Amino acid sequence: MYTTEVNALITLIEDPDEAIYLQVRSALKSYGEQIIPHLEYYWELNDFGPLFQTRLEELINTIQYESVYDRLKRWKQSEDKDLLEGALIINRYGYPGCDEEELRRKIMRVRQDIWLELNDHLTAIEVVRVFNHMLFKVHGFIGDRDHYDQPQNSFLSDVLSTKQGNPLSLSLLYAYLAKSLDVPIYGVNLPSHFILCYLDYDSECKEWGITEEDAEVLFYVNPFSEGAMLHKEEIDEFLANQNLPQDNRFYRPCSNQEMISRMLNNLIHSYIARNNEEKVRELRALQSILLEQED
Repeated sequence: MYTTEVNALITLIEDPDEAIYLQVRSALKSYGEQIIPHLEYYWELNDFGPLFQTRLEELINTIQYESVYDRLKRWKQSEDKDLLEGALIINRYGYPGCDEEELRRKIMRVRQDIWLELNDHLTAIEVVRVFNHMLFKVHGFIGDRDHYDQPQNSFLSDVLSTKQGNPLSLSLLYAYLAKSLDVPIYGVNLPSHFILCYLDYDSECKEWGITEEDAEVLFYVNPFSEGAMLHKEEIDEFLANQNLPQDNRFYRPCSNQEMISRMLNNLIHSYIARNNEEKVRELRALQSILLEQED
């Protein structure tokens, strides 16, 4: 419940004096995201003029964007940079009112189904076959080849509701599920595509102090093609067809930060194609957080 003072501030949003409006705007912004439902209530009333509606809408959008910006900065500074949390932050940009707990529940239902089929006696290939069967056959996820560059393919809300995505969003979901089940599958930042790799890495490696950086890649997985397994030679051929060098970074796991940065890059290109300059500007500002060098 907000005070009379807050309600009075809201009614001053359409004050013709720009200086007064800026003071009011600053005061309301200081409440952060918690004030948005209250602002939306006033916006829906339609009891005020067009200036009020325009300014109120701009204020709501600004508060929502700054919340995403601040949250992404905290994510970058976090120690583990949880992959799902990163994807949820980007999703919040596209869908400010989304129910993140419901998204988590949807993913956990998929995880539960995969977990029930796993056991300690499966080979790496058999583990991937379990993942592929559950993700692509049982739950029906598929690569969106018809609308490849649609922004929706980069937002988790849409991917989970439509069961369609681009190479990165499907790989991100696959990699997060693998991480949550202690399966050594990681993202590979391949140019013009995104795939996964399965590392020869287990709990015994951890006990001996061997890191993922030292582990060998057993094979690659392409979630956009329903989890097709690939050999190194196929990556060689892919790079050769694009006249690209066989750089080690195109064969090895990338970081969660690189995955989220690439997700933002996909969105930037989607909105460039749609001439949405405002979203391009906002997304580039978000990406700049991840591209900044640490001191």
